[in-house]
Amino acid sequence: PRSPSPAGAGSAPMPGRVVLVLKNVGDEVKSGEGIVVVEAMKMQNELGAPKAGVVKAIKVKVGQTVVASEVLAVIE
Repeated sequence: PRSPSPAGAGSAPMPGRVVLVLKNVGDEVKSGEGIVVVEAMKMQNELGAPKAGVVKAIKVKVGQTVVASEVLAVIE
């Protein structure tokens, strides 16, 4: 079972590798707007903001491997 992410944290839905970071700390985002692109099983998945707000932290970098439920970004 997946553990829930903290409110305002965008997390990885599956294991994969970060191929692109679309936003920077301080950027305003809309709910669902792409923040990070993760490649899993040869498919690229754009992961969106869990809510509208401002990017407070990007927890990953390009080339990093992530696991399911890992926090990728924090939105406040």
